[in-house]
Amino acid sequence: MVCTVIKPFLRVLEATKRTFAMEPQSQTTSLQRLQNVEKRIVRVLELAGGVMDELGNPSGPRKDLVNSHCGEFMQLVKDIQVTLREEIKSACEYRPFEKCDYVPRISNEICCKKLEYIIAQLDVMKQTVEGYGDEASA
Repeated sequence: MVCTVIKPFLRVLEATKRTFAMEPQSQTTSLQRLQNVEKRIVRVLELAGGVMDELGNPSGPRKDLVNSHCGEFMQLVKDIQVTLREEIKSACEYRPFEKCDYVPRISNEICCKKLEYIIAQLDVMKQTVEGYGDEASA
């Protein structure tokens, strides 16, 4: 489920990489920033896996560990968003488009993916609640 949240970032990352690969003068610094984003994405996935492992711990999750992982996760996601926005903005500055709607479109797509994820989680919660209701009536 974490992958559905991260997929839009990966698509933006790949598109931005392709844009900068065509422009040698800005290639080094931009690609380095994008490589740092890739490292952050890997760390985000590691954190998500760590939280999932902790939640599956037979002795119960350690609240402090889960809280610290979740805090770091959210900060990294924010950092990734900021960096990718800056790279997209600079790409548009290098290639000025009069009616570029890329940023609003990708923001909209990310919001849609977030909503899809929330709806899926609500469906799971609904099934769980219905399961408890069935068990109680039996």
